[in-house]
Amino acid sequence: RRRMLIVLDNCEHVIEAAAHLAERLLARCPELTVLATSREPLGVPGELVRPVEPLPEPVALRLLAERGAAARPGFRVADDPEACAEICRRLDGLPLAIELAAARLRMLTPRQIADRLDDRFRLLTSGSRTVLPRQQTLRAVVDWSWDLLDADEREVLARLSVFAGGCDLAAAEAVCGSVALDALGSLVDKSLVVAAPSAAGTMRYRLLETVAEYAGERLAETGHRTEAERAHLTYYRELARTTDALLRGPGQRAAIERFQTEYENVRTALRHAVAARDEQEGLCLVLSLVWFWQMRDQRLETRTWCREVMALGPDPFAEPLRRAEPVWQRCNDNPPPYTGEVLLEARRGVHLAHLACMETELEAWQTPAAQAKLRAVAQVYEEGMPQTCRSPGMVWFFAVMLTGGAERIRTIADANVETCRNTPGFEWELAGSLQMRANFLANRTAWAGDATRDADEALAIYRRLGDDWGTAEALSARGESHERKGLYAEAAADYRAAIEHAERLGARAQTAVLGARLGSVLMESGELAEGERMLWEVVESQDAAHSEAMPAARLFLACWLGLEDRTSEAREQLRLLREEFRIANFVVFDALLLCQEAWVDAMDGLHEESLEKIRTALGHTTDPLAEAVIPQLPSTALTVGAMALARVGSGARAADAARALAAADRLLPAGHVFSGMERRARDLTEARIREALDEESYDRAYAEGGGLSLVEATALM
Repeated sequence: RRRMLIVLDNCEHVIEAAAHLAERLLARCPELTVLATSREPLGVPGELVRPVEPLPEPVALRLLAERGAAARPGFRVADDPEACAEICRRLDGLPLAIELAAARLRMLTPRQIADRLDDRFRLLTSGSRTVLPRQQTLRAVVDWSWDLLDADEREVLARLSVFAGGCDLAAAEAVCGSVALDALGSLVDKSLVVAAPSAAGTMRYRLLETVAEYAGERLAETGHRTEAERAHLTYYRELARTTDALLRGPGQRAAIERFQTEYENVRTALRHAVAARDEQEGLCLVLSLVWFWQMRDQRLETRTWCREVMALGPDPFAEPLRRAEPVWQRCNDNPPPYTGEVLLEARRGVHLAHLACMETELEAWQTPAAQAKLRAVAQVYEEGMPQTCRSPGMVWFFAVMLTGGAERIRTIADANVETCRNTPGFEWELAGSLQMRANFLANRTAWAGDATRDADEALAIYRRLGDDWGTAEALSARGESHERKGLYAEAAADYRAAIEHAERLGARAQTAVLGARLGSVLMESGELAEGERMLWEVVESQDAAHSEAMPAARLFLACWLGLEDRTSEAREQLRLLREEFRIANFVVFDALLLCQEAWVDAMDGLHEESLEKIRTALGHTTDPLAEAVIPQLPSTALTVGAMALARVGSGARAADAARALAAADRLLPAGHVFSGMERRARDLTEARIREALDEESYDRAYAEGGGLSLVEATALM
């Protein structure tokens, strides 16, 4: 009955005997405590299991610092903290692995070690000669654990190496077979698999990186890697395909969370498909991810994977060109294989999804071959085809716009809405088509009322369907239509409501875009300080860094800063806009940017530089896309040009400025409502011209300018 502690260290290789010993002792000696260390529990009554977790980063770094200084005097983690943190993280905080890495510091820098951890078993071989052989190298450590496993445990552990970011039980059973459940339990007990509850209420299982690399090698030795990768590919293709269908309705948030949880596995499945040159699987996976990528603004991911899968099959837009036939189903409604028109449409869909990301590689679309492809895309479809009423088929209208068919956009939008109204089961597609038409109509004041009507109908449908993403987009479209009509308070209310829906989904890029628009309308409505604060917030946000929010916020800021005569700040925003986004390759945005740069030059007295930019901008105003997207662009450019002309040389040039301003006023689209920004720019321009001319001269020149065509007004520059 004495109180005693017995320590049984390293029990795993004699686990049965240790368990029987402990049970017998504890039954006879009630005051006895047994502390056993092992890679799995002893499994005796009364046992309290205390898992020994990997070292947390601060402790791991301290261990690396101590052992590193012993191996190489003068070594300090602070000299390369990033590489040292990477070593500890990739070695999973395992003390022995960190000690082996520290020993390598005698001949390698931390960065060299970190860069070689993909081959860690060859790298980490310099353990102490006085410890047990199984502790002298990293491979020996894991060999020791592997040798203690039975055949089922080895097979399951090896197959688990094909997962990325862990898996749930259903996935493990699909890839590892019927023995997965029992084997997983013992592997968790033996500390070779980490199990943790997920947010979805299920357990997730993952391998430490070191164990995963070792298990992958063992899987390759068995010759079953291809089989395991195919099972993994099939499982996650189906997961992506069925989850995609849930992104359009009340299950949207849960579907997004599922994609985010399993995203590394889905990406790994895509890698398997590409490596196996399996076009059908690649098509299904990409088409199942396109909408998720769009919702998360993952344009680089979209571009990368579309290009990989496009390379697996023929180009559906190559000569001889085959016109599309109606495809009423989504291509990924069913699993592959695909045949006939569905296969052709699946290929077109991946190419169109790639086209939607063209702003990430604008230079590539300037080549003759790329321009020919855009023309082919524009020719393949007809207005109102069912596949053009949804993503990615809806993207074909971009090709139409970019190849001189901007006048067709209203017809295309009308036809899509009509098709959706007349097709059972196309309610979500109808909402999307109405929202797209609202976005297009909102660009023209004369159509802004129609845009509001379309946005209201789309909003009602999205709300009925429980689609937060669509609700945010419809509110944004309605906000734009209010903005075009000068109803800034209403626009701000819509943008704020849209932000609430986007935040529910964790759609940070969408929230940033909406924040930029809200900041702009607040400034338009006179809330200058709050609006500017919001724009700066977007500019400084990482969420906006790779989305359309950043260029929009920079441009809005630059416009207002230029009007406030804060030209150095405005110039910096414009410089960053050109450097970061390279949008000068896209004539519409280049024209806008040139106008703003010219305004800043004019405000700074750089009149000739300003006029040079305006000449270039005016050359872009006849671009069909510019005419469709920014119909007021000629007026804007001429107003800025008039600002510069007013201070160039003689009174005759000031008279030309008055003529240019009159032409700018006349060339405004019918019913155009000045924004506060446009009104201030025009008033500042008129005031500058009047400073150089008496009233009679101004009135005479202004009257003459009212009859000028765009070409004649451009000549004044």
